[in-house]
Amino acid sequence: MQRHSGRGTETETGAEAGAEAGAETGTGTETGAGVKQLECGSRYDGSMSHVVTGLEVLLSSPGIVGRRPWALLSNQAAVTRALEPARSALRRVVPGRLVRLLAPEHGLDGVAQDMEAVDDERDPLTGLPVRSLYGRDAATLEPRPDDLDGVAAVVVDLPDIGCRYYTFAATMDAVMAACERAGVEALVLDRPNPIGGVAREGGPVEAGFSSFVSRLPVPVRHGLTLGELALLLQRERYPSLELSVVSCRGWRRSSWWDASGLPWVPPSPNMPSLETAALYPGLCLVEATTLSEGRGTTRPFHLVGAPGLDGEALAAELRSLAPAGAGVRAARFRPGFGKHAGAVCGGVEIHVTDRAALQPLALGLGLLQAVRAVDPARFAWRAEPYEFVGEVPAIDLLTGSAAAREAIDGGRSLAPLFASWQAWVSGFEATLGGILLYHDD
Repeated sequence: MQRHSGRGTETETGAEAGAEAGAETGTGTETGAGVKQLECGSRYDGSMSHVVTGLEVLLSSPGIVGRRPWALLSNQAAVTRALEPARSALRRVVPGRLVRLLAPEHGLDGVAQDMEAVDDERDPLTGLPVRSLYGRDAATLEPRPDDLDGVAAVVVDLPDIGCRYYTFAATMDAVMAACERAGVEALVLDRPNPIGGVAREGGPVEAGFSSFVSRLPVPVRHGLTLGELALLLQRERYPSLELSVVSCRGWRRSSWWDASGLPWVPPSPNMPSLETAALYPGLCLVEATTLSEGRGTTRPFHLVGAPGLDGEALAAELRSLAPAGAGVRAARFRPGFGKHAGAVCGGVEIHVTDRAALQPLALGLGLLQAVRAVDPARFAWRAEPYEFVGEVPAIDLLTGSAAAREAIDGGRSLAPLFASWQAWVSGFEATLGGILLYHDD
């Protein structure tokens, strides 16, 4: 394999890498200046029925990491096909070299709720120290200088769901920045994008609207894997970073998670299913209002409502918009925690009827528009700080500008905004040459 960086090039044959750890031969493919894409063994055979994740590639060729000390950014959803946690599997295969764990929002075991501070701890599974990258203020979102002391690389294995404001990729971005400053390699173990790698929705993040949920220079639904995001960030922001991507084998861009043969482990407490992930790029926008987004129920991001809201009227209004790929029914629910905890809410439940046709961002904004039309007295934007930002409305942080909020408040059609976003997406897609690792042919 080849290692590229702004500091030079080191060449190592796959045989040497495999022999170093008694593993099968690995090969490397250059994907652009400063980056290497790592593979192991033979290339994917189209007759295979299962995807092999970057984690399992590394486990079969531990020479990729070598004898260097390293840290791991991961959580409970990073598992092998046999459901062994990545941190224990890697520690078993590369003994004595994993020295520290880094954890994203929700913590290493995914037990903290949204925007809940997580303290540093010691992992009961491995006994290793865990540095939380989601604490009580914005400063905790960045690694401290001493978090990378004594390590030569940070390995990243974080199951993502393909949405700009799902915060794990933002945490990876912060770690990549720290690695570049410290002269430490970042090594990303790639996984499929659960909701596919073809469809994209949303516009850019305009100046003045950047935050933890709008940190990435990509559409809301971006259609990239975490490894591809890392390649993009390296090109755009971290040209001196030594970056390696251990790519999946067998994933095709048009495939969803349930075609991979891999188990679904909820990556966060309110992401229980693939259907929830499909809706999240649009239904997460409800967080920016006083409406319940279904947290505290068994159907988060499917149920939306508030006490006293007329669910039948809302369902009828939303159905009149003919949302692509989605069905709507009136519903009543009572959240156990979160907004309106303990109160019976009237509202709707959203069902995915055709995920290929689904446009979740358009659905989410159409839903907010429908609630405002049906019962403006019960519709309000969130006033509390959102992801450590208090001076910019949460909806603006999520959408990347004030345009969507202003259109909804003004009772204007969202069609011109969607058209401008789609034009921007087309331009964004034209910049992805050398970034995309996976194809359908």
